[in-house]
Amino acid sequence: MARHLVLDTETTGLDPRTGHRLIEIACVEVIDFIPTNRSFHEYVHPDREIDADAERVHGISLAFLKDKPRFHEIVDKFLDFVGDDPIVAHNAPFDRSFVNAELQRLGRTPPPDDRWIDTLALAKKKFPGMYNSLDALCKRMKISLASRDKHGALIDAELLAAVYLELQGGKERALDLTVETVARAQASIQSIVYGARPRPLAPRSTEQERAAHEAFVRGVLKDKAVWLKYGI
Repeated sequence: MARHLVLDTETTGLDPRTGHRLIEIACVEVIDFIPTNRSFHEYVHPDREIDADAERVHGISLAFLKDKPRFHEIVDKFLDFVGDDPIVAHNAPFDRSFVNAELQRLGRTPPPDDRWIDTLALAKKKFPGMYNSLDALCKRMKISLASRDKHGALIDAELLAAVYLELQGGKERALDLTVETVARAQASIQSIVYGARPRPLAPRSTEQERAAHEAFVRGVLKDKAVWLKYGI
C-alpha cells in the first residue's frame, strides 16, 4: 500500500529568501494513487504584507488572515499528517522552498529533497514541448475545473491528485488488480446459502389457465418442452 501526500501552497510572493511567507497550505492523502478523502488544510497569518500580484492570483487578503494561526501553531499537525511519506507537488521546488523556510525558521528539520515528487517534471517528460501548467493538464486530461474560481491550496491539491493519477497511468492503474488485492477481495466474500422457503408462495394462475398451459405444452411443444424435462 503506497501512501503519498499531494501538496499545494499559496504565498505572499515568489521567493522565501526575500522574506515571503506561506499563507495557505493543503495536503490531500492518496493511497495507491486514489484520494482517500483525508486532507490537511490551514490558512496561516504571515506577519507581513501580501504582494498585490500574488493576491490577484489567489484572492487571499491580509484582512482575511487576521484571525488565522501562525505557522508555529499548526506545524505539529502538519508534520503528523505528512509523516514519512512522499510529497507530490506541481513545480515542487517552489512549494518545497516555502515549506522548508517555514520549518527552518522554527528549527525543524525539513523533509529530504528526495521525498518530493515533481508533477511538472513528470508532465514535461510525458508531454514534451507542451504547456504543462496545472490548468493545462486538467484540460488535457478532461479533469473538471468547474469548482475552481481562483487558485487555492486545497482545491489545487485535489486537482493535482487527479492529475497525478493520470500521469501514473490513469484510471487503468487504479483498477489494476494485483494478486494481493484479488486475494483480499476473495477473502472478504462470504457464501450465502439460501434454505428452502418455509411456506411456498400460492400460485397466481387459475385452474383454467394452468389446464390451457398444460394442453399447449403436451400438444404443441411435446418432448421439446422444458417444463416436462424439469417437471415444472
